[in-house]
Amino acid sequence: MKTYLTAATAAIAGLSIAGSAAATEWNVSVWGKRRAFTEHVEKLAELVSEKTDGAFTMNISYGGLSKNKENLDGISIGAFEMAQFCAGYHRDKNPSITVLELPFLGVANLEEEVAVSHAVYAHPAVQKDLARWNAKLLMTSPMPQYNIVGTGEPRDELAEFKDMRVRATGGIGKAFSAVGAVPTSVTATEAYNAMESGVVDTVAFAQHAHLSFGTINKADWWTANLNPGTVNCPVVVNTDAYDALSDEERAALDSSIDEAISHYLANYGELLTKWDSVLEEKGVQKVEISDDQLAEFRKVAADPIREQWIADMTAQGLPAQELYDLVQKTLADVRAGS
Repeated sequence: MKTYLTAATAAIAGLSIAGSAAATEWNVSVWGKRRAFTEHVEKLAELVSEKTDGAFTMNISYGGLSKNKENLDGISIGAFEMAQFCAGYHRDKNPSITVLELPFLGVANLEEEVAVSHAVYAHPAVQKDLARWNAKLLMTSPMPQYNIVGTGEPRDELAEFKDMRVRATGGIGKAFSAVGAVPTSVTATEAYNAMESGVVDTVAFAQHAHLSFGTINKADWWTANLNPGTVNCPVVVNTDAYDALSDEERAALDSSIDEAISHYLANYGELLTKWDSVLEEKGVQKVEISDDQLAEFRKVAADPIREQWIADMTAQGLPAQELYDLVQKTLADVRAGS
């Protein structure tokens, strides 16, 4: 871990090594195993090392540095320099970015998810919110709309969701609550055991997570088009660590973000292309929800939850309506090609 020095101490240290710069090594806290969800972090580390000839490196730890629900806390105290977390794991700690987890936002693909996330991350109120944790938002971890896998008979009508125990966090969990389901916010790494033991009947994930955490292996069916929303999982850096980088190191990091995201999108696209063959291979039935049932789900979940979120966040002093409007404007701009 890089030591943060005062200007005077740094000057003395610089003299002691006769002007030669010490290598910078960052620790990065993620969880699970290497998968589509972490490919941009892996690519970022690769690019930064290449651009600095190995003088700036990142050690990516899959669960060895912190629990996934504690990554933001670790960033705040400088336990590690970079981390990934999901807003729905601790909504009270990052209320501003939970706008991106509202159900039925209308985001159609991963490119749009990147655009709306980064627009929200750039908002001053959001940066101030995360600064409370000494965290600087670096990039998103774009995920497609969540869908659920389940055991037993397929559930393709809202009435069948009543009392359904579903692993779902954030706005997705609220959406399922609105139609009578019982959400539980076990972490991704706990989802398989929760499904296997019967703690939950169904699990809401993006495709990569159903594969990575094994829930697809317990599934009898999968909803192909429920699309209630997604979770937002930023990659953040410790502000002190970022500020302590040299100009060259900072440039290497900042200039690598777009390429890392592009690599992530290409990699995830390959996974989505082969998803149907994965379902067939594992004998999982694809369930299509009818248009009228989807319309009813949106009516029950989208507007009331959005309005309640705006009211609650405004009461906390956040420009909630402005943040929601920013998401919608960004979507319109992306679709218009501006």
